[in-house]
Amino acid sequence: MAKKEMEVVKGVDLERYMGRWYEIASFPSRFQPKNGINTRATYTLKEDGTVNVLNETWNDGKRGYIEGTAYKADPNSDEAKLKVKFYVPPFLPIIPVTGDYWVLYLDSDYQYALIGQPTRKYLWILCRQNHLDEEIYNQLLQKAKEEGYDVSKLHKTTQTDPPPEGDEGPKDTKGIWWIKSILGK
Repeated sequence: MAKKEMEVVKGVDLERYMGRWYEIASFPSRFQPKNGINTRATYTLKEDGTVNVLNETWNDGKRGYIEGTAYKADPNSDEAKLKVKFYVPPFLPIIPVTGDYWVLYLDSDYQYALIGQPTRKYLWILCRQNHLDEEIYNQLLQKAKEEGYDVSKLHKTTQTDPPPEGDEGPKDTKGIWWIKSILGK
């Protein structure tokens, strides 16, 4: 049986969407360290209409990060289907990697969101705060199930209180977190 077409949010106001989002939960990914904490994304709208993406995580006390660019998959559509391009490895950016970033749910106040992609291999629950009310979390889980995701794979992200500000902590300048994540550590 073929999976149903996912419902994607329409008419997202990109300016309102910009700023910092904390990862509340996600499917484990080879692009993120297994023991990463305080994972977050910061989006900044550029003059050309594309979005600068800064993904950060702390691993073994060091801040790892990667920057990329997001853009509308179809400039003529009002659906929130974006493409995100990163160059890897982050310490020697030579290989472009592009992925889908579909906004599956976004509350009217732009405070929490459910992000996925068409193969259903990746899923993120994001929030403007580093914590999310359990009732809202469960509603987002239900929405993900309705969209065909196996939510048993979802892993809650550890967030400290208060979260790190700016780029606190020593930087992982060698990309060790990225290498470890590729090796499955």
